[in-house]
Amino acid sequence: MGERGLSRDGGPSTVKGVSMKTILMLGFALLAATGSANANDTMAELKTGGLVYVQSPDVVMAEEDLFISPTKVTVDYVFRNQGDKDVETIVAFPMPDIVGGMNSNISIPFVDEDNFLGFTVTQDGEPIEPELQQRVISQAGVDLTDELVSRGVPLLPFSDATAAAMEKLPREVLDDWITRGLIITDEFDAGKGWESHPLPIWTLRTVYWWKTTFPAGKEVRVHHEYAPSVGATTAISFIYDGQPNEPYLSDYKSRFCMDDSFVKLATKLEKAGRAETGPYFMENWISYVLTTGANWAGAIEKFRLTIDKGAAANYVSFCGEGVKKTGATTFEMTATDFTPSKDIDILLLLPIE
Repeated sequence: MGERGLSRDGGPSTVKGVSMKTILMLGFALLAATGSANANDTMAELKTGGLVYVQSPDVVMAEEDLFISPTKVTVDYVFRNQGDKDVETIVAFPMPDIVGGMNSNISIPFVDEDNFLGFTVTQDGEPIEPELQQRVISQAGVDLTDELVSRGVPLLPFSDATAAAMEKLPREVLDDWITRGLIITDEFDAGKGWESHPLPIWTLRTVYWWKTTFPAGKEVRVHHEYAPSVGATTAISFIYDGQPNEPYLSDYKSRFCMDDSFVKLATKLEKAGRAETGPYFMENWISYVLTTGANWAGAIEKFRLTIDKGAAANYVSFCGEGVKKTGATTFEMTATDFTPSKDIDILLLLPIE
């Protein structure tokens, strides 16, 4: 049975040739994958996801209730230990990698905080204070976390505190970091004469983790939430000179399940914006790593996905089977015995006020 894409206010249209296992094949995993970084004023989203667990034959994900909106992602799980012994283990939430560099333009909700997505978690209603592991990886693939820590430099590449700390480093240290693939020199004239500043090019890898116990024969409820990274560009990328056009059109159709009616709508909106007979529309993207759900024993017994497009004036396109409109801004799909094999990506068209 084919997937069903949403167009306009969510009216379904069939996209043929997609199996049940690809029920959520959604697009634009990372902006760079399609080259949209060339669009004007483009900001890429970070792909986030759910909990990761070392596989066990005993602990199953009985339920997953996933809600995604432009301002919040929440996930409610019900895990069941179907074995006859308690399972003590580590559960982790991997944050997306933050990669520095000259051309990086990434949407980060809390750019100056270690918890840059505002991640929180509870288990059976009790808040959990997870451990934080952060590692700095150079462009050569070497872990140089201790080097930054020893110099008092924060690990977040785009933090103001990081930039300020690097400005205080001796020249010989900066030269060494250039050699080791941690930084490059950013030179520019911002109108006050030629300037030179160290620019991070390292990758920050962040994981929140905690120890937990799944009691034999019992259910455990886990809730976590965070602010998503929302990518954007001040344009409709697949419309050019008033017509649907490549290089983005085919990719968007495949990844977002855009049907012909959605493309026609977007074309109409773009023409009206250029003629100033209607608002100008821009794109947003949200990505979610769903495939970590396959780490648990067996399929997800009950799965529900709710997408909230944020405002009634927005338009949304994504892939899913049996999607229903449940409110002015919300859409829902459900599945049983669901094994995620693809991740979720959502395209939003928003009027610019």
